Amino acid sequence: MFKMLAFLTKRVGMETGDFVDYYENHHVPLILTLAAPPLVYKRHYRGEALTRKGGPVDFDVVTELGFADRAAYLAWMAELASSGQVGADEARFLDRKQTMAFVFEEYVTPG
Repeated sequence: MFKMLAFLTKRVGMETGDFVDYYENHHVPLILTLAAPPLVYKRHYRGEALTRKGGPVDFDVVTELGFADRAAYLAWMAELASSGQVGADEARFLDRKQTMAFVFEEYVTPG
């Protein structure tokens, strides 16, 4: 499976509750009207810090996306981009300059 994690930061001045509400109740439904859902589409909102080393935490949510392969991911992204709506909506609740996304290889320990 092709997995991508995006580390996203809420717009400056936006409260965490409002951020979660907008993402879950406005942005996700919009995405699901523009393209078929990926095999995995999860949001992991940052909670309590259990360890603290280094600089400031610069993300508020990790969005996890999973696809059959890279081609399926690229086709999904192209479908979203063709609508012209995603960037404008993201600007309402995200600091898009802070967005970081990475491809991950997942290893699962059995049991």
